[in-house]
This record gives sequence, structure tokens and C-alpha cells, in this order.
Amino acid sequence: MANKTTDFFKEAKAELLKVNWPTKQQTINYTLLVIGISIAIAIFLGGLDYFFSYILKTFVIK
Repeated sequence: MANKTTDFFKEAKAELLKVNWPTKQQTINYTLLVIGISIAIAIFLGGLDYFFSYILKTFVIK
């Protein structure tokens, strides 16, 4: 059992060394991109919610 566990961790380490990790600047850029897109989508959906609420209050519920 211990031999299999040791082999697993050795193989996992070997695979992680093959990974092409992003640089610090790439990670920062990707993070800012995700935050920016999330904010843009939140504003868009909030605008739709406000618009449909206004339409509902104005024309349906008088």
C-alpha cells in the first residue's frame, strides 16, 4: 500500500512539472479580465431587471 502511494505522488509530481504554468502577469491579466466581464454582465442583467420591472409596474400593475 505504501509503495503505491509513493508511486502515485512521484507520478503526480512528474505530471505537474509538465504543466505550462502562467506567469504572474498573465494570471493578473486573466483575473482582471474575469472581474471586468463579471461586472459588465452584472450591469447588463441589472439593467434588464430594472427595465422589465419598470415595464411591469408601468403597464401591468397600475
